[in-house]
Amino acid sequence: MRPGRPAGIAGRHPGDTGGAPGSRQQTEAANSAQIESLEGLQGRLWAEARRSLLVVLQGVDAAGKDGTIRRVFHGVNPQGVHVTSFKVPTHLEAAHDFLWRVHAAAPAAGEIGIFNRSHYEEVLVVRVHELVPEPLWRARYEHIVAFERLLAHGGTTVVKIFLHISSEEQDRRLADRLERPDKRWKLQESDFLERSRWDDYQAAYEEALTRTSTEQAPWYVVPADHKWFRDWVVGEILLATLTEMDPRYPESPALDGVPTRDAP
Repeated sequence: MRPGRPAGIAGRHPGDTGGAPGSRQQTEAANSAQIESLEGLQGRLWAEARRSLLVVLQGVDAAGKDGTIRRVFHGVNPQGVHVTSFKVPTHLEAAHDFLWRVHAAAPAAGEIGIFNRSHYEEVLVVRVHELVPEPLWRARYEHIVAFERLLAHGGTTVVKIFLHISSEEQDRRLADRLERPDKRWKLQESDFLERSRWDDYQAAYEEALTRTSTEQAPWYVVPADHKWFRDWVVGEILLATLTEMDPRYPESPALDGVPTRDAP
């Protein structure tokens, strides 16, 4: 989304599959090719060890953050990827400013950092549940933009992805989790309580995305009702970002005196 423009998430269809390379089968095949390309670019970024990439994933409960990480990044070198899942702040974290724990999790040079939820919870959950006064959370938009500008200045490319699902799809996914033991463990009573605040969260996301999408750290609104399409779009975003970064393998060190295959 363009910086300075309203996010307009209410007018974006979560089930849209426009732009896909073809059918679901064709798109999944294209996603496999993306993963191979991402693996090569991530290897070069890791070897270069000068810059980093931060991928921020946000979305309502069951939007597909875990699935996106599992499917899009499954081919990369785990040494160079770090995933941080932000939950309710601990006592220690709550005793510091709201960005303290976030800055500590920012990717180091050469790494791809993935935030599963992020500092944006501090203008989403705290707003919806009125955990802090409105002037306090509203001031955080400016702090977030400044923080992301600081990361960019230090060599971190920031990409923020909002996984946009419909309320109907969220209902289906939560119901599916109830039926499946391999997913039921993810459920919490709070998931259903949060579901009742759907409109409040949509309003919070609309303002957060609008206020914090910048040239240095843009937001991408990804239609996520169809997982296969979601994975392909996220893969395209990351592939384009890393291609533009164009990481390079470092020059080989001087090897004077080291025997080669042609040496006698």
